[in-house]
Amino acid sequence: MSGNVRTTARSRVRSSSAEPETDPLRQETSSNYHRTKYESNSTSNFKLFLTITFFFIIIIFFLVHHFVTSAAQPHLPRVVTPFPAPKIMDLPQFQGEHKESLYWGTYRPHLYLGIRARTPQSLMAGLMWIGVKDGSNHLRHVCRQEDALSAYGWTKHNGRDYGHQVLVDHGMILTTEFIKSKGEGSGYGWDWAVRIDVQIDKSKWNEDFGRDAQLFFYLADEGGNVLDAGRENLNIRESSLLASGSRTDIGNWQLHLKSTDDLKLHYSGFHTPHFHNLSDLVEENLASQTRKHGQMQLPDSSDDSPNVLVFQIIGGFPFTTDIVFISATNSESSRVEKRVNSLTGDSLSNELKYKEQAYDEKIEKIFNLAEKVDSESISVGKAAVGSLLGAIGYFYGQSKIDLSRTLIHSEHAAYISYWPAELYTAVPCRSTFPRGFLWDEGFHQLVIWRWDIQISLDIIGHWLDLMNIDGWIPREQILGAEALSRIPEEYVPQHPTNGNPPTLFLALNGIINGLKNNEFNVMDRSEISLFLERAFGRLDAWFQWYNETQSGICYTSNRLFLSDLLYLLSLFNIGEQMSSYYWRGRDNMTTLQLNPQVLICIHKKERSNNRTILSDLIYNFHSSYPSRST
Repeated sequence: MSGNVRTTARSRVRSSSAEPETDPLRQETSSNYHRTKYESNSTSNFKLFLTITFFFIIIIFFLVHHFVTSAAQPHLPRVVTPFPAPKIMDLPQFQGEHKESLYWGTYRPHLYLGIRARTPQSLMAGLMWIGVKDGSNHLRHVCRQEDALSAYGWTKHNGRDYGHQVLVDHGMILTTEFIKSKGEGSGYGWDWAVRIDVQIDKSKWNEDFGRDAQLFFYLADEGGNVLDAGRENLNIRESSLLASGSRTDIGNWQLHLKSTDDLKLHYSGFHTPHFHNLSDLVEENLASQTRKHGQMQLPDSSDDSPNVLVFQIIGGFPFTTDIVFISATNSESSRVEKRVNSLTGDSLSNELKYKEQAYDEKIEKIFNLAEKVDSESISVGKAAVGSLLGAIGYFYGQSKIDLSRTLIHSEHAAYISYWPAELYTAVPCRSTFPRGFLWDEGFHQLVIWRWDIQISLDIIGHWLDLMNIDGWIPREQILGAEALSRIPEEYVPQHPTNGNPPTLFLALNGIINGLKNNEFNVMDRSEISLFLERAFGRLDAWFQWYNETQSGICYTSNRLFLSDLLYLLSLFNIGEQMSSYYWRGRDNMTTLQLNPQVLICIHKKERSNNRTILSDLIYNFHSSYPSRST
């Protein structure tokens, strides 16, 4: 049996071992594999380390740059920080054709006749004339009560492309008419024309008036572009060209004058950085000529590179002249002569009659005056609407903000400038208050939105875009040198603690009710919807600012009158939500006024379950028209 179980020492040793025999080649390969894997992991870790370090350095760099930049730049106070939301005027409905159609207009309401474009650096036009008062000559230009005109104002104006104005200066009667035309070949903003008719009131005429009337029509370029006079010796019988020039917005342009009356023309060119005192330049020039030559006429000469051209038009009573502005005269299809002829003479007369008739028909359609009042009252109503629309202006500049009531450290400046801004708005009075007032504008829009909803939304949008981060809007807008020249310096600064009642809510409430009553077409409804959606955040902030900062303390006093705001709030129909408000910045103890100009005292009541005024407005809007996203 022992022969059947034969083993050797080698076999016993092999079977006693649990490990397999190691191949030297495999052992070397395995060693290389582990070494390569280790090196690969080390390389990956190193790359990851470099990547993390790189991004860490970038983050550190940007943080350091941010802190250095922040330290270098002064931190803007909240009062001059714009409201953090997209601007309303950036909506598509205010661009394109809408913007171009409103480009030119009688947007200098502080002048008896002033034309400009809705752009910060505009080409401007205006009218001056010599009037007689108490036997002395006076140059008329700026609307002033001391001029003692018997009457002036737009008796008809549609806010867009037509206006008719009558000015009665003692024994002289001037009628100015303005019109815009989109003719074939017209440039951006179209062409425009002014007709000036000069008559005399024989019942008031005396020798002081003389035999001739003297008008001065001028152009001034705020952008500093050079203006070229048509010729050295102006003669309208040879050529109607008065002036020409070029601008980036409208291209090449020309100014023409045509008249069938026997007129004499003189001119003067000025180079000046200031445009708020143009009447002073003309007066000084005329005085110098009178001293030198004994004649009150412009010298037919010009400064080098003039940016102001003044044309003196002399004619015997009565006379009429047409002045035409033609844009894009350098285009191949400009057809200048044809366009000039279409805006002068009989063609202009026919177009003015058409515009006047359209104005009368629109007045009747919107307000139904014939069913309510007599013919004399209808004329007053037409003039009221015309005066309101003709007093719409365009302004650009920076408000001056008074920080004296909010300063903590005395070394800080007492005043700071608001951001540069434009404002398209009606003005309450062309002679006394030819600038935007937040309080007044709400009442203006009660009429304007019914007349032209696009113009109304444009105006309201400009005002709301002036809101700062706290919801405050400067109550009085004094923008630009022309506006500043009409107000004493002490009244210029705006106080961030003061505010006007939010009367724009009255107009917005009317617009929303108009939506509910289907008073607008489909396009208007869509644009109103987009406008309200974009404006909601600003309206909410404005209401909250007013409600929190303008509240007052109720007390009994014979000096408080339930007047202005009581009526205003009653129009809101807010009932149980009435609160107490006080008009900051007004003297409630003055004995010089019948109404001390403070707001009213209304007992506060619980309003936990009531919507705010703003919520009511927006609720009405959403219930009448589906919400749309901006």
